[in-house]
Amino acid sequence: MQTNKKILPSQTIGIIGGGQLGRMMAIAAKYMGYDIVVLDPTPNCPTAHVADEQIIAAYDDMEAIKQLTEKSDVVTYEFENVDLEAATYIEKAGKLPQGAYALEVTQHREREKTMMQDAGLPIPAFSIVQDSVECEAALQDFPFPAVIKTCTGGYDGKGQFKIETAKDIEAAVQFAQEGGPFIIEQWITFDKEISTVFTRAQNGEIHFFPLAENDHKDHILYETVAPARVSAEVKSKAIKAAKTLAAKMNVVGTFAIEMFVKGEDIYINEMAPRPHNSGHYTIEACNASQFSQHIRAICNLPLQEVKQLQTALMINVLGEDMERALHAAGNIPEANVHLYGKKEAKEKRKMGHVTFVADTMFEVMNQKKKYEEELA
Repeated sequence: MQTNKKILPSQTIGIIGGGQLGRMMAIAAKYMGYDIVVLDPTPNCPTAHVADEQIIAAYDDMEAIKQLTEKSDVVTYEFENVDLEAATYIEKAGKLPQGAYALEVTQHREREKTMMQDAGLPIPAFSIVQDSVECEAALQDFPFPAVIKTCTGGYDGKGQFKIETAKDIEAAVQFAQEGGPFIIEQWITFDKEISTVFTRAQNGEIHFFPLAENDHKDHILYETVAPARVSAEVKSKAIKAAKTLAAKMNVVGTFAIEMFVKGEDIYINEMAPRPHNSGHYTIEACNASQFSQHIRAICNLPLQEVKQLQTALMINVLGEDMERALHAAGNIPEANVHLYGKKEAKEKRKMGHVTFVADTMFEVMNQKKKYEEELA
């Protein structure tokens, strides 16, 4: 049940998940004048630093979910693995405009890929298997290279295994012994990866941020450049596919779709029903950020027309990069350093990001070079 009423500043927004995305949502909301309650099992989580209250409990603790719902005028989430029973409860209370359906689809790769296939969208060939026996049978006729992934969970390269040739079948079968279901996908040799980040209002109005071009290292997003260096045809195909999915899923809020580009063709990879790492550049480079637009959408406020004011380049700060990021904060005036308030800097853990903006791509690349040369 949705009420379509406007949630105005000084009212309360509840956020499920207290990581960096929740933190940046909360910052955007606090700028606008909202109160924030966050639900997260970790005391003093990153979002709690800027929230008015934290409910310390597991995400599937229904008593805590009821408490969050009662305290909030509207509720949102920062990750897709939200407990579906909890999401359905909040939706029935009329306080989850994003709904439970987008979560149900995006937290399970089989449902995600099947929806894309049914919509006639371009996706890599795939097969669903339940166990190691089905995996071995499916790989006998599957084109290589391929990748096998868990259908639930998994992020930043976790929960997947690449199959280069038939010699890797045995290792893939062992991977599938962990318990399924699994999805086996054709490995697309792509020219570049892009992400389409947009915000859709409760009335169906949709606004796109400039396409972003992504570069990964060790399966973790390292760098995003915006606008993406792609043709008008690729841009048109990406936006058309995103509009199709947004309407089919009745998306509300900021949403991201990762796609592969090969020549002038696109292949849809994965979706995220929330603000996305590749959209962080919008904080400095656009008149409205992915976070401020998200808050507007869930609160049923009018969305802003998006304009990119400068070319942008965003670099993730992992645990091993903290010294460079702190040096940049103190010595490189062009570096917009965002640290997330995580207490322990673990290797490969996302601790923050740095964004460079300038009038030209050449200038931001020079700023990047300066950043990477420091402490190299």
